[in-house]
Amino acid sequence: MIQKSSSVALALPKAGSGNAAGTRFASNPAKTRGRLLFEPPSRTRTEFQRDRDRIIHCRAFRRLKDKTQVFIYDEGDHFRTRLTHTIEVAQIARSLSRALGLNEDLAEALALAHDLGHPPFGHAGERALDACMKEYGGFDHNAQSLRVVTKLERSYATFDGLNLTWDMLEGLVKHNGPLTTREKKALGEEIPRAIIEFNEKCDLQLWSFASAEAQAAALADDIAYDAHDVDDGLRAGLFTIDDLKETLLGKEIVEDVDALYPGLEAPRRQHEVARRFITRLIEDVIFESMTRLQNLSGQGADAVRYASTPMIAFSENMAVQERELKNFLRARMYRHPRIMTVMENAQEGLSAIFNSYFNKRDILPPNWLEGADVVDMPRFARRVCDFLAGMTDRLALQEIDRLTNTKPDLRI
Repeated sequence: MIQKSSSVALALPKAGSGNAAGTRFASNPAKTRGRLLFEPPSRTRTEFQRDRDRIIHCRAFRRLKDKTQVFIYDEGDHFRTRLTHTIEVAQIARSLSRALGLNEDLAEALALAHDLGHPPFGHAGERALDACMKEYGGFDHNAQSLRVVTKLERSYATFDGLNLTWDMLEGLVKHNGPLTTREKKALGEEIPRAIIEFNEKCDLQLWSFASAEAQAAALADDIAYDAHDVDDGLRAGLFTIDDLKETLLGKEIVEDVDALYPGLEAPRRQHEVARRFITRLIEDVIFESMTRLQNLSGQGADAVRYASTPMIAFSENMAVQERELKNFLRARMYRHPRIMTVMENAQEGLSAIFNSYFNKRDILPPNWLEGADVVDMPRFARRVCDFLAGMTDRLALQEIDRLTNTKPDLRI
Protein backbone atom coordinates (compact mmCIF):
# COMPACT_ATOMS: atom_id res chain seq x y z
CA MET A 1 0.00 0.00 0.00
CA ILE A 2 1.34 3.43 -0.96
CA GLN A 3 1.12 5.88 1.92
CA LYS A 4 0.40 9.52 1.30
CA SER A 5 2.96 11.97 2.59
CA SER A 6 1.83 14.08 5.49
CA SER A 7 1.08 17.65 4.48
CA VAL A 8 3.68 20.30 5.29
CA ALA A 9 2.67 23.91 5.74
CA LEU A 10 5.15 25.48 3.36
CA ALA A 11 4.15 27.99 0.72
CA LEU A 12 6.36 26.47 -1.94
CA PRO A 13 5.16 26.50 -5.55
CA LYS A 14 3.97 23.25 -7.06
CA ALA A 15 6.59 21.35 -9.01
CA GLY A 16 6.80 22.62 -12.55
CA SER A 17 4.52 25.58 -11.90
CA GLY A 18 7.28 28.15 -11.66
CA ASN A 19 7.00 31.45 -9.85
CA ALA A 20 5.31 34.43 -11.48
CA ALA A 21 7.85 36.92 -10.15
CA GLY A 22 10.76 34.78 -11.25
CA THR A 23 9.30 34.10 -14.67
CA ARG A 24 9.42 37.84 -15.39
CA PHE A 25 13.18 37.73 -14.96
CA ALA A 26 14.03 34.37 -16.53
CA SER A 27 16.62 34.35 -19.29
CA ASN A 28 15.01 33.75 -22.67
CA PRO A 29 17.07 31.53 -25.01
CA ALA A 30 15.37 33.19 -27.99
CA LYS A 31 16.80 36.52 -26.81
CA THR A 32 20.34 35.46 -26.01
CA ARG A 33 23.01 37.97 -26.97
CA GLY A 34 24.41 35.33 -29.26
CA ARG A 35 27.72 33.54 -29.72
CA LEU A 36 31.11 35.01 -30.49
CA LEU A 37 31.02 33.16 -33.83
CA PHE A 38 27.64 32.96 -35.55
CA GLU A 39 26.08 29.52 -35.97
CA PRO A 40 22.71 28.68 -37.48
CA PRO A 41 20.19 27.81 -34.75
CA SER A 42 19.48 24.19 -33.92
CA ARG A 43 16.28 22.73 -35.34
CA THR A 44 15.57 20.72 -32.19
CA ARG A 45 17.13 22.53 -29.21
CA THR A 46 17.11 25.97 -27.64
CA GLU A 47 20.40 27.86 -27.45
CA PHE A 48 20.83 27.04 -23.76
CA GLN A 49 20.09 23.35 -24.31
CA ARG A 50 22.73 23.37 -26.99
CA ASP A 51 25.22 24.92 -24.56
CA ARG A 52 24.42 22.26 -21.96
CA ASP A 53 24.91 19.44 -24.44
CA ARG A 54 28.26 20.78 -25.62
CA ILE A 55 29.52 20.87 -22.04
CA ILE A 56 28.42 17.31 -21.28
CA HIS A 57 30.14 15.99 -24.40
CA CYS A 58 33.43 17.86 -24.01
CA ARG A 59 36.63 16.21 -22.82
CA ALA A 60 37.13 18.54 -19.86
CA PHE A 61 33.78 17.43 -18.44
CA ARG A 62 34.70 13.74 -18.71
CA ARG A 63 37.98 14.35 -16.87
CA LEU A 64 36.09 15.59 -13.80
CA LYS A 65 35.40 11.99 -12.80
CA ASP A 66 39.05 11.54 -11.76
CA LYS A 67 39.61 14.93 -10.15
CA THR A 68 39.67 15.61 -6.43
CA GLN A 69 36.85 17.29 -4.58
CA VAL A 70 38.34 16.98 -1.09
CA PHE A 71 39.55 13.38 -1.11
CA ILE A 72 41.84 11.91 -3.77
CA TYR A 73 39.84 10.14 -6.49
CA ASP A 74 40.69 6.58 -5.35
CA GLU A 75 40.37 7.21 -1.60
CA GLY A 76 37.02 5.40 -1.49
CA ASP A 77 34.08 4.53 -3.69
CA HIS A 78 31.59 6.79 -1.92
CA PHE A 79 33.50 10.06 -1.56
CA ARG A 80 32.62 12.84 -3.97
CA THR A 81 34.74 13.54 -7.00
CA ARG A 82 34.67 16.78 -8.95
CA LEU A 83 32.19 15.11 -11.34
CA THR A 84 29.74 13.86 -8.71
CA HIS A 85 29.91 17.28 -7.06
CA THR A 86 29.09 18.89 -10.40
CA ILE A 87 26.09 16.60 -10.93
CA GLU A 88 24.79 17.46 -7.46
CA VAL A 89 25.21 21.18 -8.17
CA ALA A 90 23.28 20.78 -11.43
CA GLN A 91 20.41 19.02 -9.65
CA ILE A 92 20.15 21.75 -7.02
CA ALA A 93 20.42 24.51 -9.64
CA ARG A 94 17.53 22.98 -11.58
CA SER A 95 15.47 22.67 -8.39
CA LEU A 96 16.01 26.31 -7.51
CA SER A 97 15.29 27.48 -11.05
CA ARG A 98 12.13 25.40 -11.34
CA ALA A 99 10.74 26.73 -8.07
CA LEU A 100 11.58 30.32 -9.02
CA GLY A 101 10.37 30.16 -12.61
CA LEU A 102 13.82 30.67 -14.12
CA ASN A 103 15.37 28.99 -17.14
CA GLU A 104 16.37 25.52 -15.95
CA ASP A 105 18.52 24.72 -18.97
CA LEU A 106 20.76 27.77 -18.50
CA ALA A 107 21.09 27.14 -14.76
CA GLU A 108 21.96 23.49 -15.37
CA ALA A 109 24.48 24.32 -18.09
CA LEU A 110 26.23 26.83 -15.84
CA ALA A 111 26.32 24.30 -13.00
CA LEU A 112 27.81 21.64 -15.27
CA ALA A 113 30.51 24.02 -16.51
CA HIS A 114 31.43 25.80 -13.31
CA ASP A 115 34.36 23.52 -12.34
CA LEU A 116 35.80 22.67 -15.77
CA GLY A 117 38.91 24.69 -14.96
CA HIS A 118 39.79 22.96 -11.71
CA PRO A 119 43.24 21.29 -11.76
CA PRO A 120 44.05 17.91 -10.17
CA PHE A 121 44.17 17.65 -6.37
CA GLY A 122 41.47 20.25 -5.77
CA HIS A 123 42.42 23.54 -4.13
CA ALA A 124 45.91 22.22 -3.37
CA GLY A 125 46.47 21.93 -7.12
CA GLU A 126 45.13 25.45 -7.60
CA ARG A 127 47.52 26.82 -4.99
CA ALA A 128 50.44 24.99 -6.60
CA LEU A 129 49.73 26.35 -10.09
CA ASP A 130 49.07 29.84 -8.79
CA ALA A 131 52.48 29.83 -7.10
CA CYS A 132 54.22 28.45 -10.19
CA MET A 133 52.52 31.09 -12.37
CA LYS A 134 53.14 33.99 -9.96
CA GLU A 135 55.38 35.84 -12.46
CA TYR A 136 53.13 35.01 -15.41
CA GLY A 137 49.64 36.07 -14.37
CA GLY A 138 48.83 33.49 -11.70
CA PHE A 139 46.18 30.80 -11.85
CA ASP A 140 42.47 31.02 -11.07
CA HIS A 141 40.10 28.10 -11.66
CA ASN A 142 37.22 30.37 -12.76
CA ALA A 143 39.42 32.03 -15.36
CA GLN A 144 40.64 28.57 -16.38
CA SER A 145 37.04 27.44 -16.92
CA LEU A 146 36.67 30.37 -19.32
CA ARG A 147 39.85 29.31 -21.14
CA VAL A 148 38.55 25.75 -21.43
CA VAL A 149 35.25 26.73 -23.06
CA THR A 150 36.66 29.50 -25.26
CA LYS A 151 40.05 28.10 -26.30
CA LEU A 152 41.34 24.80 -24.95
CA GLU A 153 38.60 22.46 -26.14
CA ARG A 154 39.47 21.72 -29.77
CA SER A 155 36.90 19.40 -31.24
CA TYR A 156 34.94 21.55 -33.66
CA ALA A 157 35.87 22.07 -37.30
CA THR A 158 35.54 25.87 -37.43
CA PHE A 159 36.43 27.18 -33.97
CA ASP A 160 38.36 26.54 -30.77
CA GLY A 161 36.44 26.14 -27.54
CA LEU A 162 32.71 25.43 -27.41
CA ASN A 163 31.42 28.75 -28.80
CA LEU A 164 28.89 29.09 -25.98
CA THR A 165 26.31 31.84 -25.71
CA TRP A 166 27.13 35.20 -24.16
CA ASP A 167 24.77 34.35 -21.30
CA MET A 168 26.82 31.26 -20.46
CA LEU A 169 30.17 33.03 -20.59
CA GLU A 170 28.87 35.89 -18.47
CA GLY A 171 27.54 33.44 -15.90
CA LEU A 172 30.84 31.55 -15.68
CA VAL A 173 32.82 34.73 -15.10
CA LYS A 174 30.43 36.65 -12.82
CA HIS A 175 28.52 33.98 -10.89
CA ASN A 176 29.92 35.38 -7.63
CA GLY A 177 29.01 38.96 -8.51
CA PRO A 178 30.42 41.97 -10.41
CA LEU A 179 34.18 42.15 -10.92
CA THR A 180 34.51 45.88 -11.62
CA THR A 181 32.76 49.20 -11.17
CA ARG A 182 31.21 50.88 -14.20
CA GLU A 183 34.46 52.84 -14.39
CA LYS A 184 36.30 49.51 -14.86
CA LYS A 185 37.97 49.63 -11.46
CA ALA A 186 38.50 46.15 -10.03
CA LEU A 187 36.39 45.16 -7.04
CA GLY A 188 38.42 43.19 -4.51
CA GLU A 189 41.16 40.96 -5.87
CA GLU A 190 42.98 41.52 -9.15
CA ILE A 191 41.00 40.27 -12.13
CA PRO A 192 42.66 37.27 -13.83
CA ARG A 193 44.34 38.14 -17.11
CA ALA A 194 42.36 35.54 -19.07
CA ILE A 195 39.11 37.28 -18.14
CA ILE A 196 40.46 40.74 -19.00
CA GLU A 197 41.76 39.58 -22.38
CA PHE A 198 38.54 37.83 -23.32
CA ASN A 199 36.44 40.76 -22.15
CA GLU A 200 38.32 43.04 -24.54
CA LYS A 201 36.93 41.16 -27.53
CA CYS A 202 33.58 40.17 -25.99
CA ASP A 203 32.19 42.62 -23.45
CA LEU A 204 30.76 40.59 -20.55
CA GLN A 205 29.73 43.70 -18.61
CA LEU A 206 32.01 42.93 -15.69
CA TRP A 207 30.42 45.76 -13.70
CA SER A 208 26.98 44.11 -13.45
CA PHE A 209 25.58 41.05 -11.73
CA ALA A 210 25.04 37.89 -13.78
CA SER A 211 21.63 36.46 -14.63
CA ALA A 212 19.33 34.99 -12.00
CA GLU A 213 20.20 31.55 -13.36
CA ALA A 214 23.92 32.14 -12.80
CA GLN A 215 23.20 33.32 -9.28
CA ALA A 216 21.12 30.18 -8.69
CA ALA A 217 23.98 28.00 -9.95
CA ALA A 218 26.40 29.77 -7.59
CA LEU A 219 24.13 29.18 -4.59
CA ALA A 220 23.67 25.56 -5.71
CA ASP A 221 27.46 25.17 -5.57
CA ASP A 222 27.53 26.45 -1.98
CA ILE A 223 24.64 24.20 -0.94
CA ALA A 224 26.17 21.11 -2.53
CA TYR A 225 29.55 21.83 -0.94
CA ASP A 226 28.06 22.26 2.52
CA ALA A 227 25.88 19.17 2.43
CA HIS A 228 28.23 16.69 0.78
CA ASP A 229 31.25 17.84 2.74
CA VAL A 230 29.28 17.16 5.91
CA ASP A 231 28.52 13.69 4.54
CA ASP A 232 32.09 13.00 3.35
CA GLY A 233 33.62 14.38 6.54
CA LEU A 234 31.45 12.07 8.63
CA ARG A 235 32.29 9.12 6.39
CA ALA A 236 36.01 9.82 6.76
CA GLY A 237 35.74 10.07 10.54
CA LEU A 238 37.05 13.64 10.64
CA PHE A 239 34.20 14.63 12.97
CA THR A 240 31.03 13.08 14.38
CA ILE A 241 27.36 13.83 13.94
CA ASP A 242 27.24 15.17 17.47
CA ASP A 243 30.11 17.54 16.63
CA LEU A 244 27.75 19.22 14.15
CA LYS A 245 25.79 20.50 17.14
CA GLU A 246 28.55 23.07 17.54
CA THR A 247 26.77 24.99 14.77
CA LEU A 248 23.25 26.37 15.11
CA LEU A 249 22.02 24.79 11.88
CA GLY A 250 23.67 21.47 12.68
CA LYS A 251 22.19 21.41 16.19
CA GLU A 252 18.66 21.97 14.87
CA ILE A 253 18.98 19.32 12.18
CA VAL A 254 20.60 16.64 14.36
CA GLU A 255 18.03 17.15 17.10
CA ASP A 256 15.18 16.97 14.55
CA VAL A 257 16.47 13.67 13.17
CA ASP A 258 17.04 12.17 16.62
CA ALA A 259 13.55 13.22 17.78
CA LEU A 260 11.90 11.69 14.71
CA TYR A 261 14.02 8.53 14.59
CA PRO A 262 15.44 7.68 18.03
CA GLY A 263 18.03 4.93 17.91
CA LEU A 264 18.41 5.11 14.12
CA GLU A 265 21.38 3.11 12.81
CA ALA A 266 24.44 5.24 12.06
CA PRO A 267 24.47 5.19 8.21
CA ARG A 268 20.76 6.13 8.00
CA ARG A 269 21.17 8.80 10.66
CA GLN A 270 24.07 10.28 8.71
CA HIS A 271 22.08 10.37 5.47
CA GLU A 272 19.03 11.90 7.16
CA VAL A 273 21.21 14.65 8.60
CA ALA A 274 23.01 15.39 5.31
CA ARG A 275 19.85 15.55 3.21
CA ARG A 276 18.19 17.91 5.69
CA PHE A 277 21.05 20.36 5.21
CA ILE A 278 20.22 20.43 1.51
CA THR A 279 16.49 20.87 2.16
CA ARG A 280 16.91 23.68 4.69
CA LEU A 281 19.32 25.61 2.51
CA ILE A 282 17.29 25.19 -0.70
CA GLU A 283 14.02 26.22 0.91
CA ASP A 284 15.62 29.28 2.46
CA VAL A 285 17.02 30.41 -0.92
CA ILE A 286 13.63 29.90 -2.57
CA PHE A 287 11.69 31.94 0.00
CA GLU A 288 14.26 34.75 0.17
CA SER A 289 14.66 34.93 -3.62
CA MET A 290 10.91 35.00 -4.18
CA THR A 291 10.67 38.05 -1.95
CA ARG A 292 13.56 39.81 -3.65
CA LEU A 293 12.23 39.13 -7.13
CA GLN A 294 8.72 40.23 -6.22
CA ASN A 295 10.11 43.54 -5.00
CA LEU A 296 12.28 44.10 -8.07
CA SER A 297 10.94 46.50 -10.66
CA GLY A 298 11.44 46.10 -14.37
CA GLN A 299 11.22 43.12 -16.65
CA GLY A 300 13.57 40.55 -18.16
CA ALA A 301 16.98 39.17 -17.25
CA ASP A 302 18.65 42.59 -17.45
CA ALA A 303 16.60 43.83 -14.50
CA VAL A 304 18.39 41.22 -12.37
CA ARG A 305 21.77 42.10 -13.88
CA TYR A 306 21.40 45.79 -13.13
CA ALA A 307 19.98 45.39 -9.61
CA SER A 308 22.00 46.80 -6.71
CA THR A 309 22.15 43.47 -4.84
CA PRO A 310 21.93 39.76 -5.74
CA MET A 311 18.39 38.53 -6.36
CA ILE A 312 19.08 34.86 -5.60
CA ALA A 313 20.40 34.60 -2.06
CA PHE A 314 20.14 33.18 1.43
CA SER A 315 18.13 35.11 3.96
CA GLU A 316 20.19 37.21 6.35
CA ASN A 317 19.70 34.70 9.17
CA MET A 318 20.57 31.68 7.03
CA ALA A 319 23.59 33.44 5.56
CA VAL A 320 25.00 33.75 9.09
CA GLN A 321 24.29 30.09 9.83
CA GLU A 322 25.76 28.96 6.52
CA ARG A 323 28.97 30.88 7.18
CA GLU A 324 29.13 29.27 10.62
CA LEU A 325 28.83 25.84 8.99
CA LYS A 326 31.59 26.69 6.51
CA ASN A 327 33.82 27.80 9.36
CA PHE A 328 33.15 24.48 11.10
CA LEU A 329 34.06 22.52 7.97
CA ARG A 330 37.16 24.64 7.44
CA ALA A 331 38.43 23.94 10.93
CA ARG A 332 37.35 20.32 11.29
CA MET A 333 37.77 19.08 7.72
CA TYR A 334 39.69 21.25 5.22
CA ARG A 335 42.37 22.09 7.81
CA HIS A 336 42.34 18.76 9.55
CA PRO A 337 45.97 17.59 9.96
CA ARG A 338 45.34 14.46 7.87
CA ILE A 339 43.86 16.49 5.01
CA MET A 340 46.52 19.20 5.25
CA THR A 341 49.33 16.64 5.02
CA VAL A 342 47.84 15.08 1.89
CA MET A 343 47.22 18.45 0.25
CA GLU A 344 50.77 19.64 1.01
CA ASN A 345 52.18 16.48 -0.59
CA ALA A 346 49.95 16.97 -3.63
CA GLN A 347 50.94 20.62 -3.92
CA GLU A 348 54.64 19.79 -3.82
CA GLY A 349 54.24 17.05 -6.40
CA LEU A 350 52.36 19.24 -8.89
CA SER A 351 54.88 22.06 -8.44
CA ALA A 352 57.70 19.63 -9.15
CA ILE A 353 56.30 18.43 -12.45
CA PHE A 354 55.49 22.01 -13.51
CA ASN A 355 59.17 22.84 -13.08
CA SER A 356 60.16 19.70 -14.97
CA TYR A 357 58.02 20.59 -17.98
CA PHE A 358 59.02 24.23 -17.88
CA ASN A 359 62.76 23.52 -17.73
CA LYS A 360 62.80 20.51 -20.10
CA ARG A 361 60.37 21.58 -22.76
CA ASP A 362 60.87 18.64 -25.08
CA ILE A 363 59.22 16.30 -22.56
CA LEU A 364 55.84 17.94 -23.18
CA PRO A 365 53.57 15.88 -25.46
CA PRO A 366 54.06 16.88 -29.14
CA ASN A 367 50.56 18.33 -29.48
CA TRP A 368 51.30 20.70 -26.60
CA LEU A 369 54.64 21.73 -28.07
CA GLU A 370 53.09 22.51 -31.45
CA GLY A 371 53.02 26.26 -31.94
CA ALA A 372 54.54 26.88 -28.51
CA ASP A 373 56.72 30.00 -28.42
CA VAL A 374 59.66 29.01 -26.25
CA VAL A 375 61.01 32.57 -26.40
CA ASP A 376 57.86 34.11 -24.97
CA MET A 377 58.22 32.85 -21.39
CA PRO A 378 54.78 33.94 -20.09
CA ARG A 379 53.08 32.30 -23.06
CA PHE A 380 55.05 29.08 -22.67
CA ALA A 381 54.41 29.01 -18.93
CA ARG A 382 50.68 29.33 -19.63
CA ARG A 383 50.92 26.43 -22.07
CA VAL A 384 52.48 24.25 -19.35
CA CYS A 385 49.87 25.44 -16.86
CA ASP A 386 47.03 24.59 -19.24
CA PHE A 387 48.44 21.11 -19.72
CA LEU A 388 48.74 20.48 -15.98
CA ALA A 389 45.36 22.01 -15.15
CA GLY A 390 43.68 19.58 -17.51
CA MET A 391 45.26 16.52 -15.88
CA THR A 392 43.28 14.08 -13.80
CA ASP A 393 44.60 13.05 -10.40
CA ARG A 394 45.61 9.71 -11.90
CA LEU A 395 47.70 11.21 -14.70
CA ALA A 396 49.28 13.77 -12.37
CA LEU A 397 50.34 10.99 -9.97
CA GLN A 398 51.82 9.01 -12.86
CA GLU A 399 53.77 12.04 -14.06
CA ILE A 400 55.04 12.84 -10.56
CA ASP A 401 56.36 9.28 -10.35
CA ARG A 402 57.84 9.37 -13.87
CA LEU A 403 59.49 12.79 -13.66
CA THR A 404 60.58 12.91 -10.02
CA ASN A 405 60.85 9.20 -9.18
CA THR A 406 58.69 9.77 -6.10
CA LYS A 407 55.26 8.58 -5.11
CA PRO A 408 53.66 11.08 -2.73
CA ASP A 409 51.44 9.59 -0.05
CA LEU A 410 48.01 11.04 -0.81
CA ARG A 411 45.85 8.82 1.36
CA ILE A 412 44.33 10.13 4.58
